[in-house]
Amino acid sequence: MLRKAIFILALMSGGAAAWISGLPRAEGSNQVPQAAAPLEQVLVAAADIVPGSRIEAAELRWQPWPKDALNDSYITQAAKPAAADEIAGMAVRSPIMNGEPVHLGKLAPSGSGLLSVMLSRGSRAVAVRISADTSAGGFILPNDRVDVLHTQLRQGADGQSDASSRAILRKVRVLAIDQMIDADTGSVVGKTATLELRPEDVETVVSAEADGIISLALRSVGDADEADDPEPAAAEATLAQADEMKAIRVFRGIQQEMVQVRR
Repeated sequence: MLRKAIFILALMSGGAAAWISGLPRAEGSNQVPQAAAPLEQVLVAAADIVPGSRIEAAELRWQPWPKDALNDSYITQAAKPAAADEIAGMAVRSPIMNGEPVHLGKLAPSGSGLLSVMLSRGSRAVAVRISADTSAGGFILPNDRVDVLHTQLRQGADGQSDASSRAILRKVRVLAIDQMIDADTGSVVGKTATLELRPEDVETVVSAEADGIISLALRSVGDADEADDPEPAAAEATLAQADEMKAIRVFRGIQQEMVQVRR
């Protein structure tokens, strides 16, 4: 009987211990409190901001940012509390996404022209005459990449017109299109395309436009990862060499043949 009582008491003690161990502990009783990471207010974009636009104060906001993740280019409220008003009116060089920290490297002074802001460093903007027939049906838009084609019309010795075309530049970025609405068709047709060129390519395009017709061939966005095409200087040399040659018709009795001669 005594053994039975001891056995029952042991069972009751074990059950009580198990029940007590299963009770929820007071929150934080055995936890070491962790200090919150120090934060700093950083100026970020409150909406997507496109390049070439003027930034507005309403498009900016302050956002808490961990101090250990700060970049030297970020604008903090502690350093510039009135930064949003000071930046308002400046031109945007490259896209700024919603929530992205704003820094002066992506902005230009308020007095800068929008087109000059969009130009890459060392590049030049050159306008060329285009039409729907010479610009992929009018579907070329700013920031597209195009090949620049030069077409020459020559009158042969037999009085027939001879046309020749060649690509003088490749992967050229379109900065702007002067678009107008065609009253008859309702379509948007560009009259002038502004291209971003390297300084050494400017003369090539200007002289080609004066000596023939400039056409733009639209390239796929997937071409950006392709290897660069041959240097435009090589194409220009080929063009100059071709211009020095002229075809003439030579008669030998009743036979005739075309002969290339250097002018």
